[in-house]
Amino acid sequence: MNLSFLEKFNIIFKYIFSSFLSIEMFMLSLLLFVILVVNLKRKNHFVERLSIGIYIGFLIGILISYTTYVKTCVHSFAKDIMNYIYFPSTVVYFFIIAFVTVMILWTLFSKKMTMFKKIFNYFFFSILYFLFMSFIALAAYDGVDLIDISKLYQNNTILCFVQISNFILLLWLLFTGFYHLYCFLKKKYG
Repeated sequence: MNLSFLEKFNIIFKYIFSSFLSIEMFMLSLLLFVILVVNLKRKNHFVERLSIGIYIGFLIGILISYTTYVKTCVHSFAKDIMNYIYFPSTVVYFFIIAFVTVMILWTLFSKKMTMFKKIFNYFFFSILYFLFMSFIALAAYDGVDLIDISKLYQNNTILCFVQISNFILLLWLLFTGFYHLYCFLKKKYG
């Protein structure tokens, strides 16, 4: 498909007004958007629950109607994750460090974050930065081209740095998820 960005939008725009079904889907999406925006000020819990029900109902409808598609998507996603765990990519590792940098900045400037969470973030992010700097230094010292994946897999030390970094980030993500869930439940019920 060799279309420009505007040509792609033009095709979608033509599709939206090509049949009654596509017009109805567009109007339903637009109506739901407007209701959610208006509800930002009113904060009606019924509207919020109804919206959640609509979105979850749509997802359940896809799960029921297109089970083969959903199974293929889940299988492919799990396969890609397992593939990354066993055969990590230096490109993804770079973006992980970029994410960690953004999170460090957010932690530094956050006024709402607790002291415990800030210290926890600093600890994990410092370890991740140390591992990444060691990874870069070792690759430079051994003359390993970071783009050449086969060279990466020949050096067990470099590979260990990437895999341990992934594991530490996973631990941070899991803890952060449970921490936010705990804070939410404490605020709501405590």
